[in-house]
Amino acid sequence: MMDKTQQLDNSVIAELQNKDHSEQLKQLDNLSCTHGDIIELLAQYLALSEQDDDSQFDAWYDALCQDQLRVLKAFEIFRAHYEQAH
Repeated sequence: MMDKTQQLDNSVIAELQNKDHSEQLKQLDNLSCTHGDIIELLAQYLALSEQDDDSQFDAWYDALCQDQLRVLKAFEIFRAHYEQAH
């Protein structure tokens, strides 16, 4: 299990270092989510991540589908890039 976690960590680090968002955007454009779904997902994510109840956030996060996880991953990568730029 450690190898899989390390590969995921390395993947995220590589994507954070890559400032070209075009591949991320292509993946997002092919998702089954609507714009409304994405806005609702991000609103839930921000609201739950600001609360002190980690178990509630964990339960919500564990119930997400692959498309939702891709949206959150892209959001965090883009946010990191914009935070570094300012």
